[in-house]
Amino acid sequence: MVKKPAPDAARRSEKSRRAIYAAALALVGEIGYPKTTVEGIAARAGVGKQTIYRWWSSKADVLLEAFLDLSTQAAQEAGQAPYTIPDTGDLAADLKAVLRITVDQLLDPRFEVPARSLAAEGVVNEPLGREFVGKLLEPQLQLYVDRLRAAQDAGAVRADVDPRIALELFVSPLAQRWLQHTAPITYAYTDTLVDYALYGLIPR
Repeated sequence: MVKKPAPDAARRSEKSRRAIYAAALALVGEIGYPKTTVEGIAARAGVGKQTIYRWWSSKADVLLEAFLDLSTQAAQEAGQAPYTIPDTGDLAADLKAVLRITVDQLLDPRFEVPARSLAAEGVVNEPLGREFVGKLLEPQLQLYVDRLRAAQDAGAVRADVDPRIALELFVSPLAQRWLQHTAPITYAYTDTLVDYALYGLIPR
């Protein structure tokens, strides 16, 4: 009698985790954050809700981790290591490259629909907003801070510049344009933001 191989628990868990990520992002995009529940995510993913609570303490934790995973996938598809900003020695080129990847991500329906729902909810739901910023946005913004500080060390950025404020010159306008639909977001737009931020508006 031939013994069947034992089920691979790690593979089964990873499959369930992926299904939960997909279900959470789909639901928050379809019905909004307030109506999304752990029970709904579990039903959509085809798992028991106890499976979700074994890995996460709340639906917010599920969604934030799903977004982090989605961001990693987007970076890998673009040929970039996740959660890095390149340092080629050319600050303008490096910032333009990572912002182009951000444009692709913001325009990707997999990301855009649930991201808008969460961003809108974060405005009126302060605890969620703080968690969203602290767990998802701040680690990414810190990458810009680190890259700008490296540029300062190399003499490419003035020593008196505060990197945390400086990054807002190109990140904040992109986020505002995307959120408010004031105009399309394009590579040309983010390239121009970088040029304006680094070289200013006065004649050189």
